[in-house]
This record gives sequence, structure tokens and C-alpha cells, in this order.
Amino acid sequence: MSSVVSFIVSFLITAAFMPALIRYFRAKHEGQMIREEGPSWHEKKSGTPTMGGLMFIIAIIIATIISGLAFKVMKPVTWILLFILILYGLLGMWDDSIKLFRRQNEGLKAWQKLLGQIVGAVVFFAVYLHEGLPLLLKIPGLPPLNLGFGYLIFIMFWLVGFSNAVNLTDGLDGLVAGVGSISFITYGVIALHQHQNDVALFCFAVVGGLLAFLIYNHKPAKIFMGDMGSLALGGALAAVSILVHHEVSLLWIGLIYVVETASVILQVLSFKLTGKRIFLMSPIHHHFEMKGWSEWRIDLTFWGISAITAITGLWVMW
Repeated sequence: MSSVVSFIVSFLITAAFMPALIRYFRAKHEGQMIREEGPSWHEKKSGTPTMGGLMFIIAIIIATIISGLAFKVMKPVTWILLFILILYGLLGMWDDSIKLFRRQNEGLKAWQKLLGQIVGAVVFFAVYLHEGLPLLLKIPGLPPLNLGFGYLIFIMFWLVGFSNAVNLTDGLDGLVAGVGSISFITYGVIALHQHQNDVALFCFAVVGGLLAFLIYNHKPAKIFMGDMGSLALGGALAAVSILVHHEVSLLWIGLIYVVETASVILQVLSFKLTGKRIFLMSPIHHHFEMKGWSEWRIDLTFWGISAITAITGLWVMW
């Protein structure tokens, strides 16, 4: 029941107040600066309000706290999830603000963003230790691997890696809102199955916020989530996968994020080593755009793949 309440509250807050946020950004003429190296037809999106992640992050926080306190399932684990969501969201907000106020597409320096992400991972690990949670890494087909304090390195890699992976995926109207909803639904179901109601209510608060956001973010988008939204979602998703102790499953359940990131890495390596590009453009969703696919076709295809990896991921675990 706590998960249902958190979903409803988050959905209603985001759906009700997002139009006001869009009007505010339009009145202030604060819109997204489109990458020059991106598809030429994306130029018409320049000026579209960004930082829509602000509203669904606020909604997630309120919904999680209300349902958590009302049903007495608010625990340190829930607070640390909110901490990661807020910290990574603030990093993204800082990044977005630099782009908006300086009218450029480049925001924070890479090292500044990385430092903030690592600090968040260290705090997460401290709470993880305080709660006496296992320092074991579950790898399918193998016995659990006891990493000891090496688990901190894994947490840093996981949170930094997936926050940036989701950020890379956020390049088309509605893409991350849809894929993210599927990812968090999956881990919410896992958490409920394991009686981790404190984690589940957070997951479904995220789903509620994202589905409401999708109303305004589907093509043609009235607002983008910005780095504020994508970094927060990626960091929170990685944290959730750790707290339900199915970390490695994120490589399959979050396959779209992995493929998007791999496409960028492969493109850069190929160009540096051979002078040739593997894809017409990276991340890979732009490759399909260059092949003539519409944004809706890419969205629906990627959402479908996410649904398949989510269902098969659950099936394998159970």
C-alpha cells in the first residue's frame, strides 16, 4: 500500500505543477542549448525549457517521505536513496544552470562532476556499512564474492557509471522517461518480492513522477528533464540495484543504458585508432535517427527492448 500511495502522490504533484514550471521557464527565456554536433533537425528544439527534473525530483521526495512516514517504513536506506537523488540532481542542476546562464552547451568540468558523484558514493557506502548490509557481490552462476572494503570501489564505479549512462541516453523526447519507468518498476517489484518496502516505495515514487513527466516530455517535448533529472535517475537506479542486492542485474535490466554508453566508447576508440566511425552518430539513438528512424519509432523500440530485458531479468532471478 505504501508503494501505491507514493506512486499516486508523485504522479499527481508532477502532473499538476509541471505546466507552471514550463510557463516559468518560458517567461524567463531559459531553454536548452542544442549540441552543434547533434542531428541538424534538433536545432528546432533549441529554447525548449529544461530542468524539468526539478519537478519530478521534488515530487519523489515528497511522495517518499509522506508514504514512508505514514506507513512507518521510512528507514536509513530510504533516506540514503533520497540523498543520492538530491545530490546527483544538484550536480545536474549546477551543470544545467551553467549552460543556461552562459548560453552554451558545455556545463560543469568533468572532474567537478566526477568529484561530486564520488562524494555521494562514499556517503552511500557509509550508510550501507552502518546498516550492516553485506559486502557481497552477486554474480549469476558464481558464489557471492566478498569484496570487503573493495565494495566501496564497486559502489563508486556503479553510481558514477550509471548516472552518466542514463545522462547519455537522455537525447530524445521521452526516451529516458519511458526506459527509466520500466527500470524502476522492475526494481520496485524485486523490492516488494523481498519485502523491502522502504526501497519499493521509493521506486514507485520515481515511476509516478516519470510517467507524469512523460505527459509533457513525449515528442514534441514541452520540457526536457536536463542533466538534473538524468544524473539523479541514474545515480538512484544504481543505488537501488545495490540495496536489493542484485547489482549485476542492472547490466541486463538497464541494457539500453549500457548499449548507449558502449556506442560512445566504441565510436571514440574506433575514430582514434583507425580514423573511422562505427556509427553514423553516437550515442546509438542518434545513429538510428541518421538512418531515418523517427523519434517515436526509436522510443517505442527502446521501450520495448527495456520491457523485454526487465521481464526476462525477473524471470531469471525467480
